[in-house]
Amino acid sequence: MKKIFYLFIICFSFQMLSAQDVKVEPPHWFANMKSQQLQLLVHAENIKDAEVKLNSDKVQLLEVHQADSPNYLFLDLKLAQTSKAYNFKIDFNLKNKEKLTYQYKVKKRQKLADEFVGFDSSDAVYLITPDRFANGNPSNDVIKGMNETKIDRADTYARHGGDIEGMIKHLDYISDMGFTAIWPSPLLENDMHHGSYHGYAMTDFYKVDPRFGDLKSYKKLAKKLHQKDMKLIMDMVANHCGSEHWWMKDLPFHDWVNFQEEFVNQKEIPLSNHRRTTNQDPYASEIDTDLNQKGWFVETMPDLNHKNPFMAKYIIQNSIWWIETLGLNGIRQDTYPYANKEFMADWAKAIMTEYPNFNIVGEEWSTNPLLVGYWQDGAENKDKYESYLKSTMDFPMQTMIVNALNEDETWGTGLVKIYEALANDFYYTNPESIMIFADNHDMSRIYTQLNEDVSKTKMALGLVLTLPRIPQIYYGTEILMDDSEKPGDHGLIRTDFPGGWASDEVNAFKGEGLSNKQKDFQSFLKRLLNYRKTSKALTEGETKHFAPFNAIYILVRTTNDEKVILFLNKNKETQKIDLSRFDELDFKGKIFKSIIDSQSFEWSQSLDLKPGLSIFTTKK
Repeated sequence: MKKIFYLFIICFSFQMLSAQDVKVEPPHWFANMKSQQLQLLVHAENIKDAEVKLNSDKVQLLEVHQADSPNYLFLDLKLAQTSKAYNFKIDFNLKNKEKLTYQYKVKKRQKLADEFVGFDSSDAVYLITPDRFANGNPSNDVIKGMNETKIDRADTYARHGGDIEGMIKHLDYISDMGFTAIWPSPLLENDMHHGSYHGYAMTDFYKVDPRFGDLKSYKKLAKKLHQKDMKLIMDMVANHCGSEHWWMKDLPFHDWVNFQEEFVNQKEIPLSNHRRTTNQDPYASEIDTDLNQKGWFVETMPDLNHKNPFMAKYIIQNSIWWIETLGLNGIRQDTYPYANKEFMADWAKAIMTEYPNFNIVGEEWSTNPLLVGYWQDGAENKDKYESYLKSTMDFPMQTMIVNALNEDETWGTGLVKIYEALANDFYYTNPESIMIFADNHDMSRIYTQLNEDVSKTKMALGLVLTLPRIPQIYYGTEILMDDSEKPGDHGLIRTDFPGGWASDEVNAFKGEGLSNKQKDFQSFLKRLLNYRKTSKALTEGETKHFAPFNAIYILVRTTNDEKVILFLNKNKETQKIDLSRFDELDFKGKIFKSIIDSQSFEWSQSLDLKPGLSIFTTKK
């Protein structure tokens, strides 16, 4: 009897060990989705010829697909239309008589699809590079077995230790500043050998990088944000992965990634030519188009082949899995115009069909509004392309703001750039859904771009928060962080936020050790952000602006109950303005109070306008 017992234990242990060697993605799914279809990627040694059986009447196995590699299967399933959670067993009967079993869970959804509410123009988004924001849990700084093995804050391209817990511990600061949403750069595993702190070279699309935390801590971040009535935007990458991704050592199909033959045979891999205009260009050559869509972004970022239907389904399901798992409020999609544009339309459509109140913003780094507008849902494109993408990023306006503020007004052409850039809104299907910013994680800090001129930096941020847009502000902008030592250097752009590490002598979260200039700017931005949080005029009001004159630009946002007027005065002295020029606004007799300081005035004949930024409101 004892021998039989030990034999049972040995067999059971072998069975469990084998089952642990089965990798299934998505690792679980959700009940009562609009689409009942699910495709599972299964990875295990020599599983290609396995006989697959299910033991549930709630799930139907539609088809089993073999891959080119003997270590993969793809299973097409049809799930029951039920809101209740359930489990089912998948048996894999191998040719060597071994039987692998995977217990698959279909979980109850945490909320209905319509309750996934996306970010919009009522929000102000705080962009964070997590590794450089705050180290809330030093115990996860170095993880044994991962390719990067040290923390070095002196090296701007090494990991510094910031993590999810660091963001959680400072949500009060972010909320008190007046932000209503956060966008952290990617938090998924980036097990690369160097420079992976930024998060854009995923090596596992379903795993949180342990140096940032784990899935539990990511869920905690989402929960804490929602408890504060704040939103979470996830930074996703559909275009590429990291070269150390687990599947790069065993690619399922011969065309899983673009230029795969070159990679396998260790030949030189064509990189992207970055010719994003090939997406719209009626004269574009095939080779230029292919190198934009198929070329690797950099040598360590393999380009995913979305024309492979299994890859396409994988990326779409992965995005939906994260939306459900975290209760997301939005997605920021990296390198949007580098991927196959038909796939990106399918991807966005699948998400927006499942979550009609959701939002996605795509990165199109172009200063040409024609290219940015092309990607927005509802655009009447000549090629009939429909993107299903609500929001794009306003690089054209960002560029014009910097150019306008830096340009000498001798010929009166500086501020006109802002005026004419905003006039381009006629082209956008929904300008209020476009994301505007003064700077971000890929460009010089706005303070550096404006030559460390505080007055101009205030004008830039005041305009960003007043325009009919969704504003995004990069962490550290509130304390005038700069990269003037080496402008444009990505490591310096993503400098550590002071106070995020226990050893920091300066603590910007508490205002300790900041210069008077930094404290003033932090206070300025806090006042403006918190005003905007409750301002209907700035978040949904009508917009009107007036052509610049005498180096002065005026923008007005109004509702029936609230009037907000912004002045940009690039003169070095106070200017007397004849207010009769603005009689069409019907502001005569109204009392305006400054949002920034204690100044107030009654709208009558003239106004003595001080240099720089002034924003006034009728709101009491």
